[in-house]
Amino acid sequence: MDLWLLSVALLMMCVNGVRGSIHEYRNEGFIPQSNDSNAFFFHGGSEGLYASKLHHSSSISQHTGNNNNPSLKGKSFIRFETVTFVRTKESASKQNEMQPNTGLVEAIILEVKDRKRIGGSFLKSNLICCNPGLAEAGSCKLGQVIIQKNEDNPEWPKRIQTFFAGNKEETKVDTPDVEINSTGMYYLYFMFCDQNLKGTLIKGRTVWRNPDGYLPGKMAPLMTFYGFMSLAYLVLGLLWFLRFVQFWRDITQLHYHITAVIALGMCEMAVWYFEYVNFNSTGHRPMGITLWAVTFSSVKKTLSRLLLLVVSMGYGVVKPTLGGLTSRVLLLGAVYFFATEALELVEHLGNINDFSGKTKLFLFLPVTFLDSCFILWIFASLSRTLEKLQLRRNMAKLELYRKFTNSLAVSVLLSIAWIGFELYFNATDPLSELWQIAWIIPAFWILLAYFLLVLICILWAPSRNPTRYAYLEETGDDFDEEGISLTSGAMVSGDVAGKLERKGLSAGLGEDLEEDKRE
Repeated sequence: MDLWLLSVALLMMCVNGVRGSIHEYRNEGFIPQSNDSNAFFFHGGSEGLYASKLHHSSSISQHTGNNNNPSLKGKSFIRFETVTFVRTKESASKQNEMQPNTGLVEAIILEVKDRKRIGGSFLKSNLICCNPGLAEAGSCKLGQVIIQKNEDNPEWPKRIQTFFAGNKEETKVDTPDVEINSTGMYYLYFMFCDQNLKGTLIKGRTVWRNPDGYLPGKMAPLMTFYGFMSLAYLVLGLLWFLRFVQFWRDITQLHYHITAVIALGMCEMAVWYFEYVNFNSTGHRPMGITLWAVTFSSVKKTLSRLLLLVVSMGYGVVKPTLGGLTSRVLLLGAVYFFATEALELVEHLGNINDFSGKTKLFLFLPVTFLDSCFILWIFASLSRTLEKLQLRRNMAKLELYRKFTNSLAVSVLLSIAWIGFELYFNATDPLSELWQIAWIIPAFWILLAYFLLVLICILWAPSRNPTRYAYLEETGDDFDEEGISLTSGAMVSGDVAGKLERKGLSAGLGEDLEEDKRE
């Protein structure tokens, strides 16, 4: 219940931030740069932007959210919409109402590679704002942010100045859209150097657009990837359905579980694809579609892990039921669902700017812990299942589980290696300079889950001899399981059932069930 309430609370927190590439500012304050500096700043956003496909000197249309507008085709820009600065009444009252310029706030747009051009580092100074000494030397203008212009592109980093007039408390940014003509990771900062403006707030929003739509550059490749994965799940679903129909008389309970995971995967990828298409077209993340996509993703992740776990326990192969373990398995699945749902809500329903590291860490750690629990339980169950099959000398089932164990071990090793790469990637790229390849990190986990599902489909595919892998009450001597045909995992044909009964081995099932309860 607590996890459910947490998920609802996070959802309510995110509702106002479902804006995608529209960065909203809600009366937020400026932060002092540092003790050694003399500037106040506010981070207005950061995104990977591709260069405009066509360069135009004319102003871009001020129409937002319509990707079909001809004036927006092929253009990449940052637009300031109703961005307003509000200073304190005390600060405004100190000014002469007849003075035209009584306070300056600057918007600085820079590519991440030019970050060292902001401030006086090239002048061997720690200052961000120009002081009288530097102004007298002609290095900068007093009261402005120090910027070293790029010789190859003198207009960048971009400086947009907005002045307060007289003793007015508010002023609005009035500038044409800033067109992006070079691909890179761009940062937007609002800064001022006047100590009298301390306590100034910012409100409004900025819109960031790529040449092909409003989807942020870091996310754009994922739209194509989700489209590809939708087709991949569709192909897998069709092949599984044909096999399912062909041997429908010999279907076991496990086959229905596999079918459910395939169907959820297909829906998950399709919903994510259409969510990204809509996002790219409008600049907004639709609340309903995104919520459905997040829920599909959480349900599918949960059922995929539960499928791996019950298969590892030998469900439908070594034992007909999970016995006393059923409640524990369901409890772990429920807790995992709520934990991953909360994390997905924060990641996908929030503003495009990341939540604080503490918030994400708070939600990420439980998911990581639960994943570890799944892995340990799966391999412990596989060990017991293999031991049972060796004792019973069921060579066909033993070979099946050996292949499954080896494949699962390889996937775990790949996962560990990829986690190491992901940690290295994030540690060495704190400013997202490698944003164009960042999409491969989430894509890997989706592909790994898909290939594990394909593996299970191959190993447990419906066939004419389902009893080769389905559960049977074991006999004291070896008999040919492959010659027996079942209509479900726990049903045995009349002839074989008679043989088992005559041999007095009906206690075998009871022993297995008792063992399940003890586990």
